[in-house]
Amino acid sequence: MEQPKPENIDQYIATFPVETKKLLQQIRETIHKAVPDVKEVISYGMPAFKQNNVLVYFAAYSKHIGFYPTGSGIEAFKAEFTDYKWSKGAVQFPLNKPLPLDLITRITKFKAERDLEKVIRKKK
Repeated sequence: MEQPKPENIDQYIATFPVETKKLLQQIRETIHKAVPDVKEVISYGMPAFKQNNVLVYFAAYSKHIGFYPTGSGIEAFKAEFTDYKWSKGAVQFPLNKPLPLDLITRITKFKAERDLEKVIRKKK
């Protein structure tokens, strides 16, 4: 039987093993420190963090955590992904290695700045 879709990030995180929960919570806290007024939502069945638009998403899998800063976030930081599998919209952080919290912080702040710029441009 399929699990019901999570309605919030706490419900999402609760479905994983203890060690994975700790990593997901670390990412969540890191994103909140980077952009304190960010709103938590579930989008595409994944935890997502929204300012005006969604900045970043994350999701846990059996061997990695997927971090999804979409194309602009990947493009701006791809030189720093040499130790990770990545694609045009996502990067994979292995569960058996420490999370690159500084990198997650910088990507999230970058996405927040781009989001604000987009809102300002729309108002003009």
